[in-house]
Amino acid sequence: MPHITLPEGLPGITGAMAFRPETARPLRALAEVLLRGENSLSSAERETIAAFVSYRNDCDFCHLSHRAAAAHHPGGSYELVDAVRLDPLAAPISAKLKALLTIAGKVQVSGRHVTEGDVAQAKSEGATDVEIHDTVLIAAAFCMYNRYVDGLATWTPADLSLYDAMGQRMASQATRASARRGIKPKSRNAVATSRRAASVLEPKFADIFPAGHPASRRCSSLIYAQ
Repeated sequence: MPHITLPEGLPGITGAMAFRPETARPLRALAEVLLRGENSLSSAERETIAAFVSYRNDCDFCHLSHRAAAAHHPGGSYELVDAVRLDPLAAPISAKLKALLTIAGKVQVSGRHVTEGDVAQAKSEGATDVEIHDTVLIAAAFCMYNRYVDGLATWTPADLSLYDAMGQRMASQATRASARRGIKPKSRNAVATSRRAASVLEPKFADIFPAGHPASRRCSSLIYAQ
């Protein structure tokens, strides 16, 4: 049960954002830039960093939603994201991403734990200054998002299919964002994926709210905006 009176039935960060729209806007804008903005790191790689940090912070809502988003990007899978969670250095990912995850993991504990050696290792694997900067900021920002979600004891659904649908939606948003910037999408079924996600999410909200209830529409729009 949330520690304060949040809008009923809105899961995780969506309930907190609906409670305080003034703070929700910059929080959503930051997440949009970090996860789906123009970057030499793929959106899948950035979602993987977000899921990794959220898991280490024991934030189930953020971990499960961003785990699903990373899995639904082209070339992604739950097996791959879970391999990173269990042991990033042994996971079948690039040496550069392994080095960046090492930095992210240290930021999750304390920014002061990041060493010159960690940065040098990332650079030796091809990481740019911007990629290192954004890795640190994703890790730091998700520590904030995680503690925001859990510090208010927001509702964390147990139904994994809800997170799967959210992940599909976020991945398709990233594909559309790339297309708008003139980057050739890696997937041709973004619209179909988005519609499939909506077909899963909307009936679940209908189970929570009466037909036409404004909270159902608000929950959909807030989740889709992640």
